Amino acid sequence: MANLIRKEDREYLKGEFEKYLKNDVDLVVFTSNDENCRYCKETVQLATEVSEINPKIHLKVYNFDEDKEMVKKYGVEKYPATIVSKAGVEDGRIVYYGLPSGYEFGSLIEDLKNVSMGEADVSSKAAELISKIDKPITIKVYVTPTCPYCPRAVGTAHKFALLNPNIKGEMIEALEFENEAEEVGVSSVPHIVINNDVTFIGAYPDDQFAEYVMEAYDHQ
Repeated sequence: MANLIRKEDREYLKGEFEKYLKNDVDLVVFTSNDENCRYCKETVQLATEVSEINPKIHLKVYNFDEDKEMVKKYGVEKYPATIVSKAGVEDGRIVYYGLPSGYEFGSLIEDLKNVSMGEADVSSKAAELISKIDKPITIKVYVTPTCPYCPRAVGTAHKFALLNPNIKGEMIEALEFENEAEEVGVSSVPHIVINNDVTFIGAYPDDQFAEYVMEAYDHQ
């Protein structure tokens, strides 16, 4: 299979990682033997190519059907799944369901840098609101690879997850998980669902996004 990351992009990422990666990170992929998994092989290949760019990125690959203990530890619900976490920490709060391609590849790169630095650049208001969350919150962001606005929504959800261990941020590729997207009423993207309760569409500023998170929190 041909490389998924072009040579010039690889060189650019090499410079970015050398500049921004401070601490080691794990890039964890859950794949499957399921022949109907359209992008399992590509997801593993993409993660492999990314991990080969910098030694601080550690690739771990698990089989959803066989590695049940790891599925449980990371809280993975479907495949393919790609997770970014601090090295050695089995933490599935920053997750991509589906191949993180197109515009979402940029989201993955930003997550690697943010997790490595342990930083999340959000507004002071958003940070204050998110710090109040003391119960489990799951933010699902439905996207498509060609949506230029989706990375902002995914990035915000993942930054909130990085800031607060009670928050899980999920990117879900709507075309790969068509049935699920249809069930929650996805008609345009980004389509955000928080705790299967609060829903909104669009890439809002992080302080407004945080207000929706608080609305779901208050409904618990």
